[in-house]
Amino acid sequence: MSAARKIAVAAAVLCGAIAALFGVHFFTAARIAAQEHAAELAAIASVLPADRYDNDPMSDRITLVDADAFGTNAPVPVLRARLHGAPSALVLEAVAPNGYSGPIRLVIGAQVDGTVLGVRVLEHHETPGLGDAIEAAKSDWITRFTGKSLEHPTPDRWAVKKDGGDFDQLSGATVTPRALIAAVKRVLEYVKLHQDELFAK
Repeated sequence: MSAARKIAVAAAVLCGAIAALFGVHFFTAARIAAQEHAAELAAIASVLPADRYDNDPMSDRITLVDADAFGTNAPVPVLRARLHGAPSALVLEAVAPNGYSGPIRLVIGAQVDGTVLGVRVLEHHETPGLGDAIEAAKSDWITRFTGKSLEHPTPDRWAVKKDGGDFDQLSGATVTPRALIAAVKRVLEYVKLHQDELFAK
């Protein structure tokens, strides 16, 4: 085989390998994107009941930056739910920066009147068997936020019972519940102060 033919064959093999690589990347990336989208939808569904909206909250979104309210300097997505054209609820991400083992990412659903629809943990590094009881799959502790607001209980009662508040602490773990309670409270305070801006078209 001549040198020119060898080069041509090598080039053809290389082109085929590159094409195959791009094909695998394309289909893999599409599958990963679909899985991430499904996970995001599942998280939203867990804090936003389907009967609270008839719009597409995924499309009706804004981005906010407020480290004091959301516990992070990064932009935070806020999904806006509307029912019959009227504001109904919000889904907000937040970070409890002072968890026992580091920051804890949350997603919070809140009605337009400030009542919590649900809270779920998106990411954490808490100790297995102790702090990880904040996961809905591990215990029902995280569901205790549902139905709460800044009126019930009053702001001074947004604390664990050990600190004179209304929330149970986790057995053997108090730092983590404190961090989550404070994070949810800050988000509700932000919603109360900025409700009109949050729902502005």
